[in-house]
Amino acid sequence: MTENKIEEVETRREIHDLSSLESFLLHNDNFKNVSYISDVPEVCKEYPCILGIDEAGRGPVLGPMVYGTAFIPINEQTLLTTLQCADSKALNEEKRDDIFENICKHSKKMGWAVEVIAPNSICNSMLSRSKYSLNQVSMDSAIGLIKMALANSVKVEHVYVDTVGKPEKYQEYLKSLFPQLHITVAKKADSTYPVVSAASICAKVTRDHALKVWQFHEGIKVKEFGSGYPGDPVTKKFLTDHCDPVFGFPQLVRFSWSTASNALEGNAYHVEWEKVEDEKSGSTQKIPITSFFDKINKTSLEPEKKRHHFFTDRCLSRNVKF
Repeated sequence: MTENKIEEVETRREIHDLSSLESFLLHNDNFKNVSYISDVPEVCKEYPCILGIDEAGRGPVLGPMVYGTAFIPINEQTLLTTLQCADSKALNEEKRDDIFENICKHSKKMGWAVEVIAPNSICNSMLSRSKYSLNQVSMDSAIGLIKMALANSVKVEHVYVDTVGKPEKYQEYLKSLFPQLHITVAKKADSTYPVVSAASICAKVTRDHALKVWQFHEGIKVKEFGSGYPGDPVTKKFLTDHCDPVFGFPQLVRFSWSTASNALEGNAYHVEWEKVEDEKSGSTQKIPITSFFDKINKTSLEPEKKRHHFFTDRCLSRNVKF
């Protein structure tokens, strides 16, 4: 990952059903990315496995994006059909939850993993000076899940990935990183390959329950904010009702999305930056803000206080001490 990525935590709090999934999500900081991998069954260490990768929550203006993977021995893959693994978008929430719990119950034959990518991590990446696109965030998460499976001794033979961008280019990139693996990158892989469908379900269920147990550090009590998609009227109302005129939105919101930017335009204070013109050429020059302050002798300063998490979580730093 690049330097823009928020600190990631990998925890071993066990997940074996929906209740423990919610507990896992509830006890993790919304400001940090978090990853989890289930216990790897012995059969996945002994026999060649297929591994599928898909995401949930790429488009919404609210909440995290979750990448998921599922892995199972090739000689056991008929179990995925028995569990009725299908594209998560084609299933209702109740059916997805049921399939997820059944995946957990078959922990002796298959495993799964997820990475929950925090909204502020996505925004910091997309708005940083060194551009780090959502496609690259997605690819790096998929790569991280493959590495996690390999590091936990999963005997991966073939990887199936639902594409972002052009599948041919993505597949070539993954093959350059994992030359020992067979790799298939395809459009709509979640509706074509059952192992990708299983990964899609793990990702979608994790995102849904992450939103259900979301803890607002800003003190907001509201629990209904819609699907998170830009066209949802409930989501639009949430953005309008919870836009601070100075600080903007709560951390749940991906402020780099145009839907959020438009809401800011209509509800937040406008800031005008004065242009400084060179008297001779009339051209605009950049003057460092530090030029407006006297230099301070560091030895005369009191011990520096710990900075508020509002600034550290958003990667904001001071260039001069006041």
